[in-house]
Amino acid sequence: MPQIAAARLWFEGNSFSPIPTGLSAFQGREWVAGDEALQRYRGTATEIGALDAFVAARPHWDLTLLRCASAQPGGPMTQEAFDTWLDEVERPLARGTFDGVYLSLHGACVTEQDPEADLTILRRIRAAIGPHARLTASFDFHGNASPRMVGLLDGASVYRTYPHIDMDRAANRALTMLERALDGETFHGALVKRPMVLHSFHMRHEAGPMAEVWAEAAAAEGGAIQDASLFGGFAWGDSPWAGPSAMVWAREHGAARALARDLADAIAARQARFAVSLPSPEAALRQALAAPPGLVALLDPADNPLSGGVADTPGLLRTLVEAEPAVETVFCFLHDPGAVRAAQVAGRGGAFARPLGGQTTAEFGPPVPFEGVVETLTAGQFLNTGPMEHGAPVDFGPTAVVRRGHLRVVLTTRKEAVVDPAFFALHGIALEGVRLLANKAKNHFRAAFAGRCSAIIECDAPGPAALDLARLPFRHVPEGWRQA
Repeated sequence: MPQIAAARLWFEGNSFSPIPTGLSAFQGREWVAGDEALQRYRGTATEIGALDAFVAARPHWDLTLLRCASAQPGGPMTQEAFDTWLDEVERPLARGTFDGVYLSLHGACVTEQDPEADLTILRRIRAAIGPHARLTASFDFHGNASPRMVGLLDGASVYRTYPHIDMDRAANRALTMLERALDGETFHGALVKRPMVLHSFHMRHEAGPMAEVWAEAAAAEGGAIQDASLFGGFAWGDSPWAGPSAMVWAREHGAARALARDLADAIAARQARFAVSLPSPEAALRQALAAPPGLVALLDPADNPLSGGVADTPGLLRTLVEAEPAVETVFCFLHDPGAVRAAQVAGRGGAFARPLGGQTTAEFGPPVPFEGVVETLTAGQFLNTGPMEHGAPVDFGPTAVVRRGHLRVVLTTRKEAVVDPAFFALHGIALEGVRLLANKAKNHFRAAFAGRCSAIIECDAPGPAALDLARLPFRHVPEGWRQA
């Protein structure tokens, strides 16, 4: 009976976010192990949901599920949080006699001291389990992946959709490679990078330059090629391996290397097509109001929580408050525990007067004066109903909706991301009656909402994931990197 261990650390670090991501951020979102983790994710479209189903179909596998942790993307992970997770995983692996290990990682984890934390994890775990145990992993498409990773692994795969609606499928591919490695098969890996950092706006899987390269990778699989995966990179992760790359696993190293080189070149050849320019919040609002009838999304990607935003920048909210558009408008959301408490004190229907936004830092603009009434109070908990992490639990902590004329603002205690219709159902917001939906979001929002919106318009506002990368104080990015 093969002895199998698994663990998870899913975190994307924004090196330029002003707030480090501490242990409490993980404990408040996902900090589970063993049966608790399996029960939490059973039947969900997640890596651990896939692991649960995979092992259930293999009763001869003896699974030990170690610490599973995730936090929303944010400032660098504190060393305390990283060391705590690693200790809980490394010690039992070193003590045990495991035949195989599966890891669910992100690929763009940075800590306060380590700009290539995922590589550190693989090195430490490989040392703990020894050279003979088999080790595979699945990664987020936005990983800043090191070519050195493949020498530590026996197989790996990456999400192939953006928005990410195939987390479970990526895990299944990695677990299948683990099973085949345990049966004696050998896969050779190669990872090839090019010196560039690309924005991800045009990396969606439905169409565009990255979709074309994904199609090339898929067409090459089969025969000697076991897995052909792409990383788009994470533009705000200051890592020596920042930017896109191609990773291939094959029965022969030469075949893996050749295809990885071709796929990396295919991304580089399309570099100009990844470039993006966005209107100011004011210009974007004018475009939104002139859009065809129906729900129009007005997105602020610079403060997108899934890009490491703080969910507190005031730029877009200020534009809406000053413009006072005469249409039903929802602004979601601001991460502001103090404002939620003030709304709770006022109670439903009570008066609410408090500056909003700019509470975490004044770096991106001062708070916006706001007066209104409290419309809704909730516990902030629901299950995802959309395609991304379908069925997984989400906890924003206590929330409030405050209204000023046609404008409703959602306030939350915890920082998550609004990418699921269940968020609006929780707050009693019928989107059929909303004209403008302003959201701190980017591409993941489209998975559940592209079909609901007559237009989706993004703006360039100040924030931790700002558009102009050349203005950021990078220290570790590859020499000669070029922005697109």
